[in-house]
Amino acid sequence: MNTFDLSQRTGQLLFQRGLKLAVAESCTGGLLGDMITDVPGSSSWFLGGIQSYADAVKRDVLGVRVETLSEHGAVSAVCAQEMARGARRLINADIALSITGIAGPGGGTDEKPTGLTYIHLAAADADLGRRYVWPGDRRANKLSSAVAALEMLAEYLESR
Repeated sequence: MNTFDLSQRTGQLLFQRGLKLAVAESCTGGLLGDMITDVPGSSSWFLGGIQSYADAVKRDVLGVRVETLSEHGAVSAVCAQEMARGARRLINADIALSITGIAGPGGGTDEKPTGLTYIHLAAADADLGRRYVWPGDRRANKLSSAVAALEMLAEYLESR
């Protein structure tokens, strides 16, 4: 399935269920929102998103705790969870997706390698997180992350 078909499928599922979506993106820099809004009519189910590239935006806008950033870092499962919960609350959405990671080519460490990405889905009845380590270059890692977030959303919606 290509990215447009995946975006369109998730949009149909959201629309059919009467659900609204928000996103919080860090390493993808708005790519997920771009893929979502490629679908005509996406305004009927997509409320918007926050590009929280800087830790200050994660903290001050999305409500990621200072302790989370200092103890776990911006690239962590707990940060992704707090980003998704913050976007859901802030934008008043039924579901929120978040992505945070190290797109590369630099920035990685032994503990947190280049390509490490956390994706989280927050909803009233779900709190789902996944960890990935993508092997590609910067653009490929960003695309893989956005696609994985849409796939996670589709799986969640299809199980409802």
